[in-house]
Amino acid sequence: MRSIVPSPASEAGGGSLGSLTVFGTSLGYRLGMTLRHSLETGERDGVLTLVGLLPMIPVMNRVNRVYLVRHGQVVGYENFPVYGHTDVDLTQVGRLQTEYLAERLRLAHIRTIYCSDLKRSAIGAQIIARYHDVPIHVLPEFREVYFGDWEGLSLQEIHEQFPGELEKRKEALINFRAPGNGESVAHLSERIMACYRRILEQQKGHDFLIVGHGAVNRVILCEALGLDLARMFSLHQDYGCLNIIDYFSDSTLVRLING
Repeated sequence: MRSIVPSPASEAGGGSLGSLTVFGTSLGYRLGMTLRHSLETGERDGVLTLVGLLPMIPVMNRVNRVYLVRHGQVVGYENFPVYGHTDVDLTQVGRLQTEYLAERLRLAHIRTIYCSDLKRSAIGAQIIARYHDVPIHVLPEFREVYFGDWEGLSLQEIHEQFPGELEKRKEALINFRAPGNGESVAHLSERIMACYRRILEQQKGHDFLIVGHGAVNRVILCEALGLDLARMFSLHQDYGCLNIIDYFSDSTLVRLING
């Protein structure tokens, strides 16, 4: 059983409980329940037995910490636009959201910053990088999903110009492609995760930051949480939000979503 219960060391960024199990439950959970029982009843035998097992727990160093952020508010946001690969700028509010995020991350130990080649992502990377003397890698693989003929339209315009298509997409989210050779969520996931896994390997032992997009972030979070992609829109991603994912040798810990 893979434990995702952090040890005091991992809370400080140093490690995680390993995979040792006792009586079918993680040792961390078992110890906590036994300590509670001891305090309530005065019995000590169970506590002493479990404490004696603590040195057997393999303390794993964190392999990666990923700061996964979404770009700030974009021009035309009030019309609920479908931008995808459409290259639009941040609003003044969007820039302020990103500057606030940069201040939150000012003391984070970030080794590298990644972004897509779309302005809303690249500008965010540049703003955050002001506090970090690190390289910025611009990767087209991290672009938002491509919406074909829907690009640049509002949801209302899509309803009017492509009647029934949004409903079809909702019913078959994973494999649906918008008219005009739009990209499916399945293809988006393959594109994103191939690049993401390569980066995790390249940055092993280091923390890094990605300025992503709504669907891009959801794909990464679904993978980290073990969720089916069909549930990706159960995870909200506000403009300028922060997600934090810790990777250990035997487990993944999602510390923050849409913060």
